[in-house]
Amino acid sequence: MSELSQRESFAFCARVLGALFYYPPESEQAAPLVAALTQSDWWRDWPLAEESLLPLAKAMREPATEPLRDAWQRLFIGPWALPAPPWGSVWLDRESVLFGESTLSLRQWMRDNNIHFAMEQNEPEDSFGALLLLTAWLTETERDAERDQLLAWHLLPWSKRFLAVLAEQANHPFYVALAELAQLTLAQWQEGLLIPVADKPLWR
Repeated sequence: MSELSQRESFAFCARVLGALFYYPPESEQAAPLVAALTQSDWWRDWPLAEESLLPLAKAMREPATEPLRDAWQRLFIGPWALPAPPWGSVWLDRESVLFGESTLSLRQWMRDNNIHFAMEQNEPEDSFGALLLLTAWLTETERDAERDQLLAWHLLPWSKRFLAVLAEQANHPFYVALAELAQLTLAQWQEGLLIPVADKPLWR
């Protein structure tokens, strides 16, 4: 695979996963992706081994008693306690708060690197979906050093735990499979990083 196609593939995966975690499933950004994952042979184009993707593709097509929109609301919005909150500071800060020290550290890193990333929703910048969309943008604009720093310092230190809890407690076949797809994809990214992932304590 050429360097260009590798970049395009990386950015594509980051943008698809980011949109599915950040936007409601019926939104303009996510609805076509939900349709592709539930109706097409998308696994043929995803840069992972097909045998690991086929069970996820099958799960995404399983009928569910809970509408997808309701599941997204329950998992990522509330009003009840979220089984796996999608914000880094909830996992990285001792008090498990929003806008904690880890969020402030991310903001400072973005300022230091002249990164202006407008949030479309009223939530902290360390949202899992938003960080994936930022990863896609950094890849598309060939800012590989900053992309690798973002992954190693601000996303990968907590994302594995977040995705494991989400897969365990989502109770919806689509989002269980989506969490597992993200786990596999981010693990592959980590293998290709040239800098070590920061070792940070997790508090939940």
